[in-house]
Amino acid sequence: MDFREIRYFVQVANAGSFSLAAKELRVAQPALSRQIRKLEQELGVDLLVRHGRGVRLTGAGSVLLERSGQMIHFLRQTGDAVKTSANQVSGHIGLGVPPAAGLLLAAPVVRSFQRDFPQVALQVRDGISNLLQEWLLDGRIDVAVLYNPPPMEALDSDVILREHMVVVEPPDGTSKSRRIRPQIGTCRIRDLADMPLIMPSLPHNNRRIVEQAAIQHGVHLRMKLEVDSVALAKAMVKSGLGCTILAYAAVHAEVQRGELKMRVIERPALMSTVAVAVLRERRTLRLPNELRRTVVAEVNRLVADGVWRRYAAR
Repeated sequence: MDFREIRYFVQVANAGSFSLAAKELRVAQPALSRQIRKLEQELGVDLLVRHGRGVRLTGAGSVLLERSGQMIHFLRQTGDAVKTSANQVSGHIGLGVPPAAGLLLAAPVVRSFQRDFPQVALQVRDGISNLLQEWLLDGRIDVAVLYNPPPMEALDSDVILREHMVVVEPPDGTSKSRRIRPQIGTCRIRDLADMPLIMPSLPHNNRRIVEQAAIQHGVHLRMKLEVDSVALAKAMVKSGLGCTILAYAAVHAEVQRGELKMRVIERPALMSTVAVAVLRERRTLRLPNELRRTVVAEVNRLVADGVWRRYAAR
């Protein structure tokens, strides 16, 4: 296998069509087909199934596509490291954010980083913290914002924020007033026992800290549904199917619009830790450090501006 074959294969797989991929790569379609056939012959397996509307991946093709993304990212990192060593601030870098923090943080981080480093191609991916940790470890991203990360020897993590966790419920009634008043209250840990909870499945970090707090205070939680997606959990709460427990950042917008109600968990407070992490072996490289500094600066700005301040604890 060579890099051109891999790059061509990824383009065809993502486009789902030889003709579309050929246009994007600016190569003749017969030449592209020959390269993919050569790759299949080298590996001794079929990677694509051709049909009237294009192509689809075989099982072997799916494996190669996933590994190819890692290889391409590694090659880009290698090129970036060489360029950075020559004091040229350019290249590619990947940022991972969880859905909750990403709602508030992704846009200002991208805006600030692209202003300071216009020659750097920044890729942003979102996923739950457990998945982001895996992406960091296998090199698919370079910097990650993580909720409640467990200690890991391979990662260099810095806590940047401690945030109240809140119970999220449907709003009380329908207001006819043009001025929407956010519905915000408080509750205790023991109140969670009476709530029909919609929570992510273990080992999701949010579920883990909620379960640990419940055990410490002798509270038996009533799990009604397990939903790993933050967006789906909020949609189910809006439909009246139950309530969920999230970090404040995940519901800030909906609470301000009056679409959801929240109660801050107090007595004792249930806190969620937000950290920024890089691979320990890459912590001395310039671009990951610059992106990490940008993330920290934007979190501090959001807290200072009040977007993350009212129910966040430093």
